[in-house]
Amino acid sequence: MARIVLGVTGGIAAYKACLLLRRFTEAGHDVRVVPTAAALEFVGAPTWAALSGHPVATTVWDDVHDVPHVRIGQQADLVVVAPATADLVARAAHGLANDLLTNVLLTARCPVLLAPAMHTEMWLNPATVANVATLRSRGVHVLDPASGRLTGADTGPGRLPEPAEIAAAALALLDQRPQDLAGRHVVVSAGGTREPLDPVRYLGNRSSGRQGVALARAAAARGAKVTLVAGPLEVPVPDGVDVVGVGSALEMREAVLAAAASAEVVVMAAAVADFRPAETAEHKIKKSDDEDDAPVVRLVRNPDILRELVARRRPGQVVVGFAAETGDADAGVLEHAQAKLARKGCDLLVVNDVSAGKVFGRDDTEVTVLYPDGRQRPVPAGSKDRVADEVWNAVITILA
Repeated sequence: MARIVLGVTGGIAAYKACLLLRRFTEAGHDVRVVPTAAALEFVGAPTWAALSGHPVATTVWDDVHDVPHVRIGQQADLVVVAPATADLVARAAHGLANDLLTNVLLTARCPVLLAPAMHTEMWLNPATVANVATLRSRGVHVLDPASGRLTGADTGPGRLPEPAEIAAAALALLDQRPQDLAGRHVVVSAGGTREPLDPVRYLGNRSSGRQGVALARAAAARGAKVTLVAGPLEVPVPDGVDVVGVGSALEMREAVLAAAASAEVVVMAAAVADFRPAETAEHKIKKSDDEDDAPVVRLVRNPDILRELVARRRPGQVVVGFAAETGDADAGVLEHAQAKLARKGCDLLVVNDVSAGKVFGRDDTEVTVLYPDGRQRPVPAGSKDRVADEVWNAVITILA
């Protein structure tokens, strides 16, 4: 059981911190909540006390005999601030100590994780950009906010990541994982690809990027230098990894092959489109008044990135593929996956059953790791972070 301090600041997303607190307590950790005065305008102290099981200190004048402004930070195993407003980020970067939470941040000698949430203009403001860079340079873990609906009708980057994502990042900092990937460069691909039809439309798929992001996060926690080649993602980019953003399958191929040239492990978790339009219209395809008039899209095959990685594989390099499969009248999920493994020639193939909308966009999954010699390593249903660790455990056995 770890001692977690959950700082909450005055943003509309403060209500989500209740769900984050519940995740921490259900994981068996002892949580002390330190809300700012503004946070209490959104969620009151009785709620925090009831959910955490501890009285809530809100100022440096509470329980002065215990010196809370020093003791809380000193005794913590992890400090998480969610949401972290632009004001809190600025005060933390400048080392201010004008309330209990900033005092805790100054006295903490444990990992600190900030989950920012603010309007897009605030997040992109040069002052905030500089403050985040300062905090990261000091070893503070700052998550990138998600993009989506903000207060009112506004949308854009600045939305608080979902509690599950924050909890996964926080618990990874607590987890005493073996540093068995230390000194190794690994490449992970994540997300789907978008194949343009015209300047507005594209062919895509339902991949959220959650599993690829979990793999990158787990590898970084185990000491690896991680390059994440990412298509469009529905989840924040992990802290501490190098990210190369791509759109189409051709862009994914170019970026993955370039990064793989210096990598010891490549994990192709991205959902790369098998086909793309043969022609991309220069202008938006217009709809006519004729109801029977619809464009015919001719498709061509995209390169097989996984097969190309295997063909270019250097001695000692490990290549891992992913297969999102469904059964049919000819064969079941595992039979199709075994055939795919034989065709691709990779070192491991991670297969999951995506029938009836399973897996995509969800926080949990169930996979089977297949080996070329016919062995199967089932990974029971659980979080995608747990699956990521099991995949890396399998990779380590090959590297060893």
